[in-house]
Amino acid sequence: MKIRREVLLGIFGLVTVSMFVISVNFLKGKDLLNRNRTFYAIYDGTAGIQDAAPISINGLGVGKVTDMRFVSDQSSKVIIKLSIYNNIFIPSNSIARIFSLDLLGTKNIEIVLGDSKIAANDGDTLVGGSQMSITDELGQQVAPIKAKTEKLLASLDTMVNVMQKVLNSETRKNIDASFISIRTTLSNLESTTYNLDTLVYGQRKRMERILFNIESITENFRENDKNISNILTNFSNISDTLAKANIAGTLKNVNSILTQVAGITEKIDNGQGSLGLLVNDQKLYDNLIKSTAQLNALIEDMKLNPHRYVNFSVFPPSKKRMEYGN
Repeated sequence: MKIRREVLLGIFGLVTVSMFVISVNFLKGKDLLNRNRTFYAIYDGTAGIQDAAPISINGLGVGKVTDMRFVSDQSSKVIIKLSIYNNIFIPSNSIARIFSLDLLGTKNIEIVLGDSKIAANDGDTLVGGSQMSITDELGQQVAPIKAKTEKLLASLDTMVNVMQKVLNSETRKNIDASFISIRTTLSNLESTTYNLDTLVYGQRKRMERILFNIESITENFRENDKNISNILTNFSNISDTLAKANIAGTLKNVNSILTQVAGITEKIDNGQGSLGLLVNDQKLYDNLIKSTAQLNALIEDMKLNPHRYVNFSVFPPSKKRMEYGN
């Protein structure tokens, strides 16, 4: 009876220890009751991965992390043991990537399936990878903005210092004087604008008349467009006629005639020919004047005493009548 009780106690203790071991391993991610596939992945660091961290494929949990250790005493790289309890096909070129589940930094391992047709066998080492956490990504994106902000603040500080040095009392006085000048200029401009507006208003009727006259002239041009076209056509015809005329030959003939006239004039000036002698011989000129006067006297006497030159009488005229000057 005592032996049976001891056996029962032994069995109970063995079951208790077995359950304890199974519980501890379960908490560590080890399931001793199921046959799991084991893979390994090597990383530069754990990046916050803890024992029993979940392993997922496309968001579905397929295993847990069961062990982490250094690759060797001479290497600082970390090898992580991955226990997969799902029978999903895992290609040999798949990547075990560490990534953040949430903003709190909870780490998880996701197996990114490759495109190889060869399956990864139990005990193979997958390619390890890591993805920056959201906080790290935000920090990486904010870092340049932070640097630019710091530079901007430094520039603003420098600018404020420069402005403080530049805007001394004398400079402020000059700025005040400049604003006064600007105000005066604007006032003068306003006055000029008012005067110009007044002038335009006063000359409005005159401008209206001028515009009306311009419009009338334009209308006349429009109404006489045909006549203007005819005039331009006539001018064009005249231009064509002049272009076709032998102006060069005509001018050549005129030039020849003028040359001849110049030669004749030169001969007259030199006393050549009858006309030249007549023009240049003073004695001949005087004789011609005298002869002309005598001829005029003779003609006058013939008018007054025609019987001295023409006799129609049967009897001859007396000697007294024939005397000249009676």
